[in-house]
Amino acid sequence: MQWYFVAALLTILTSSQGILTKLSQNKDSTYDYDTATVPFLGEIFKLLVSCFFLWREKEISPTPPKLTKEWRSMRLFLVPSVIYLFHNNITFLTLKYLSPSTYQIMGNLKIITTGILFRIFLERKLTKLQWMAILLLAIGTTTSQVKGCGDSMCESLLSGHITGYILAIVSAFLSAFAGIYTEYLLKKNNDSLYWQNIQLYTCGVFFNMGWLIVGDFQSGFEKGFWWQRIFNGYTLTAWLVVANLASSGLLVSWLMKYADNIVKVYATSMAMLLTAVLSQFLFDVKATIQLVLGIIICMISLHLYFTPVHMLVDLPAIETPVRREEDP
Repeated sequence: MQWYFVAALLTILTSSQGILTKLSQNKDSTYDYDTATVPFLGEIFKLLVSCFFLWREKEISPTPPKLTKEWRSMRLFLVPSVIYLFHNNITFLTLKYLSPSTYQIMGNLKIITTGILFRIFLERKLTKLQWMAILLLAIGTTTSQVKGCGDSMCESLLSGHITGYILAIVSAFLSAFAGIYTEYLLKKNNDSLYWQNIQLYTCGVFFNMGWLIVGDFQSGFEKGFWWQRIFNGYTLTAWLVVANLASSGLLVSWLMKYADNIVKVYATSMAMLLTAVLSQFLFDVKATIQLVLGIIICMISLHLYFTPVHMLVDLPAIETPVRREEDP
């Protein structure tokens, strides 16, 4: 399977996530189901799918897939879950100091931080042209999200508390580091991807379960225990939200195993733009000049990063000098 096909599919699914989530709301623009259960059910879905494909791989593969079962190796899969746990908590803290729109714009820093950590920890060298493309991607996504001064964005963008901006930068580095570390785990040996996913998603199940338990304590068990309401209010659209989230996660792990984090960053960034475009038709949202400019900049970035240099620049032909025969 070619990576660009998987990346395109991830773009579509990631774009669909926000739209499906919006469609799953009731008439009061709230949710009949507990949104905290969605990530947990998504981890369960990914774990079951990975178990099925590992079983299938064992059945049809002429050679048994490699499965590293040493605890010293398996415990490393706890780290991404711990990082995401800290990241989620920092997200809530950041939103106390910054407006949601400012936080969304600051979130584009993870594009830059991914490139930096990609170079430092994975020792993958990027050309100057690729660095320029990554910078353009961050500029393009930010441009598409900025509103006009008539919407008071010009005053609120830099009016947050300095603590909020520091937390946003930390959040960007944590998000990037979790992705880079996961790529390192998936590529560090030749284990079956499905076996690696099983270890990754098992940790995810337990950490999300712990998050649900914490939520019960914080609410004083007002709605009972989490397992008593886990399926309450779920409609077909809500289940599509879970399936879409889980499928996106499976595609991300494939890209990290067989491509890299930069490809994933491009796929998710393009998904954000695709969501903005589709929202014009589905939710009667007006298009802005910033969105159009952002899409153009991101398309240029995509072209610069993935197109071979010899196709971007017309290099002059090098003429080989004609050797003159020496006189006898």
